[in-house]
Amino acid sequence: MIRLGVIGYGYWGPNLVRNFNATPGCVIMTICDLVEENLAKAKQSYSFVKVTKNYRDIIQAPDIDAVLIATPVSSHFTIAHEALENGKHIFVEKPLTLSVKQAQILVDLAQRKNLKIMVDHTFLFTGAIKCIKKVLAEETLGKLFYYDSTRIRLGAFQDDVDVIWDLAPHDFSILDYLIAEKPLAISSQGVDHFETGRINLASIFLYYPDNFVAQIRLNWLAPLKIRQILLSGQKKMLVWDDVEADEKIKIYDAGVDIKTSDNRRDILVDYRVGDVLSPHIVRKEALEEEAKYFVHCINTGTEPLNNGQAGLRVVKWLEASDLSLKNGGQRIAL
Repeated sequence: MIRLGVIGYGYWGPNLVRNFNATPGCVIMTICDLVEENLAKAKQSYSFVKVTKNYRDIIQAPDIDAVLIATPVSSHFTIAHEALENGKHIFVEKPLTLSVKQAQILVDLAQRKNLKIMVDHTFLFTGAIKCIKKVLAEETLGKLFYYDSTRIRLGAFQDDVDVIWDLAPHDFSILDYLIAEKPLAISSQGVDHFETGRINLASIFLYYPDNFVAQIRLNWLAPLKIRQILLSGQKKMLVWDDVEADEKIKIYDAGVDIKTSDNRRDILVDYRVGDVLSPHIVRKEALEEEAKYFVHCINTGTEPLNNGQAGLRVVKWLEASDLSLKNGGQRIAL
């Protein structure tokens, strides 16, 4: 039985506790939060757990095997580092850290101590992403042209990160999982409408080999919630609308065929529009699947697909996005 401690019971912590509490093979021992009201809610819902305001009560506890960290990003490194030093596996809310240097230190430390790092890249455990992975493996779309993502919502301003560090980790982790090749360069632009020092609207481009490009649009000021991804291939095109209740994925038998004439330099464009297929998506809560996977990885020694190295790559792309912003959207080599 894996014994867990949870640090952070504000926004995401309750979701972690709910799912891990229902996961066979683990038990939640202690919950930590700085807010008394949050601890009271935790105790009311889970009377069997201990509660504390001091995270070191969890970090240093001999009866805890793994720590779930759902605190502000600025605190991730300190808490995660202490947890690893004390022999605990860690499950960390995205992004892993605020810098590549910090992420690399955690990866190296976990390797030396033979401990697991899992970064909460939740979307990788959705039925939709698993379906898209299968579609790409079967080469249903053909040669890929572009990935286009829109991820917007209202009222998501954060104290310690901007819109890129808040929302881009979702698409970065999805791209890292779906696309075998890694991007060669990245560029980004953004706007801080309220002069807070944190941009609230951004556009990011990732440039891959063979002219594949990913565009990500992020926005904290939208009047509605949109989570939509388009994947365009030479054979077919795929649309994932996560807000849709049904038919979240649609595969369009549509595309563009380019031909050149033997007698002239004119480009001949043939637009193809055919049927639309909506594959069946297995409906399970992603965090429930991720919790089971974390327990499995610890018990079997399996290296998680969303491990420290994956978290490090995401942080590397985030840092490069920041550098591009500071240089007016300059393309930054990765």
